[in-house]
Amino acid sequence: MADPLPNLIWLRSFEAAARHLNFTEAASELGLTQAAVSLHVRSLEGHLHTSLFNRAPRNLSLTEMGRAYYPVVQRAIDDLSLSTAGLFGPKLKKVVNLRAPVSTAILLLAPNLLEFNKRHPEIEIRMISSIWADRLSETDVDIDLQLGYAERFPRSIEMLCTEEITPVCHQDLAQQIRSPQDLLGMTLIHILGFEDHWTRFFSAYGLEHTKARYGFALDTTAAAVEMVSSGLGVAPILTRFADQAIKIGRPIVKLSKPVGLEQSHFLAKMPRAARERPEVQEVKAWLRELFAATV
Repeated sequence: MADPLPNLIWLRSFEAAARHLNFTEAASELGLTQAAVSLHVRSLEGHLHTSLFNRAPRNLSLTEMGRAYYPVVQRAIDDLSLSTAGLFGPKLKKVVNLRAPVSTAILLLAPNLLEFNKRHPEIEIRMISSIWADRLSETDVDIDLQLGYAERFPRSIEMLCTEEITPVCHQDLAQQIRSPQDLLGMTLIHILGFEDHWTRFFSAYGLEHTKARYGFALDTTAAAVEMVSSGLGVAPILTRFADQAIKIGRPIVKLSKPVGLEQSHFLAKMPRAARERPEVQEVKAWLRELFAATV
């Protein structure tokens, strides 16, 4: 029985490092960190029980065994690439893993995804919500879209927008509501995790929120929009979510002017130093455009 092949990821990192004679440039090409490429190469050397590189300060060169092994690995990778293109086509999908809050993904990103796909059919966006966050390691996330208090976030961020809230209800219920005070007698939908939204809204109009009649408590804004669309109450949701829902024909209406919110949507910088792939840059540009257009 033939000896098992080394890990193909190790071989890919070795080929790039041998071609560039620079771990940092190899990492940039592969979309990895320099530390990851270095680890892959050392793992390959451990598997083969031999050194493939001479490492010196500011200088990287191949050992004799490395020089002998490099063209073999390069040829194998080229053959695999050509065979893949020949069998499955030269333009495989470029995948971008986008982590986003579940309600942002459902209420804002998903309705606008078709337009992005028309502009960039070669890019596949895989949206991962917090529900599946444990299925994806940090190194696999390309873009981390967050909703929260930007100033409290532990990593560097790029601000996309500040948010506002607006109460919404079913179209048929709207005729019963003439002023913010009328909301005190309505069934109010409470969104867990956003406990201060009703308090913030009523305070903005000088009303006592303790006199309000709370009904349903839900764990996502997406669920609250479904309840509102069914005529089961009134919910305070992000104004951009309300505008998007109305745009696509949901039977809801906004009941007042927006009230400011301290939370924001922002892009969190990922903890890796590799240069961004072009497709990641395209998705980020789309997000910036989307949030700017829906303010």
